[in-house]
Amino acid sequence: MKVAVVGATGLVGGEILKVLAERNFPVSELIPVASERSIGKKVSFKGKEYAVVGFDTAIAMKPNVAIFSAGGSTSLAIAPKFAEAGITVVDNSSAWRMDPSKKLVVPEINASTLTPEDKIIANPNCSTIQMVVVMNPLHKKYKIKRVVVSTYQSVTGTGKAAVDQLFNERAGKTDYDKVYPHKIDLNVLPHIDVFLDNGYTKEEMKMVNETKKIMMDDSIQVTATTVRIPTIGGHSESVNIEFENDFDLDEVRRLLEQEEGVIVQDDPKNFLYPMPITAHGKDEVFVGRIRRDETQANTLNLWIVADNLRKGAATNAVQIAEYLAKHQLI
Repeated sequence: MKVAVVGATGLVGGEILKVLAERNFPVSELIPVASERSIGKKVSFKGKEYAVVGFDTAIAMKPNVAIFSAGGSTSLAIAPKFAEAGITVVDNSSAWRMDPSKKLVVPEINASTLTPEDKIIANPNCSTIQMVVVMNPLHKKYKIKRVVVSTYQSVTGTGKAAVDQLFNERAGKTDYDKVYPHKIDLNVLPHIDVFLDNGYTKEEMKMVNETKKIMMDDSIQVTATTVRIPTIGGHSESVNIEFENDFDLDEVRRLLEQEEGVIVQDDPKNFLYPMPITAHGKDEVFVGRIRRDETQANTLNLWIVADNLRKGAATNAVQIAEYLAKHQLI
């Protein structure tokens, strides 16, 4: 199977190559793709070096699937060209997520909706993915009414320049490109993406809107506060969920332990709970601090952590491609 990785020289693109190799995706020919300034650069995949090609060359090479991680504007301009050539695109940007004609897919939840006609498939926002993977089995059992989520998101979510800024600040350097409007080291920024007219950020509204679309239920009410913190291992979330029906905590744990892609780490007496440092480099979503909200009925508190470059981006995209290949949709 011919596989193109668009944005192969970027942070998430590199992770996609790593995940494709680790999961032994059946790649007969790898086509690393990037913008004009990166053409000719080399990327490594399974011990071999591959030269980066441009968009037109990649389309002419007719890959079966193209996994995009090249930003929203590039995706809007280029993904339709791949699709018109019969190539299935799995896109990591926000460009197509809320397009009513495009599927927004987390494989554990809604991959079964995919058809051969879906030529551009959207990969959800990283912070949304890890939350809905945990919420899905609970929604099926107890029906979610309302979600209050606060995120604690890694600088890797902004890209390599943000990681560089963090470590430059930590090293005491002053001459570097700033990605954030304030210092990030030893600080917390309640600001991810741009602010909208309603006072929320674009990131916060992504969580609101994407959750409803992925879970195919517009009745779920979500309110979010998204926060950037100086970590690199992954995103963490404090999630408060109100259900229509009451629940048993032991049953909640059992449901989550049985869920594909979820690992329960919930033994606070022995200091076992999810953390970015232990989720780093892993594909699963980790959940702990499972407890009843004692202030109102039918309400649960959870702490959810996942590596945002893995399940939050690269792994989810590769899992979509795996589903397409397994069901002969590409």
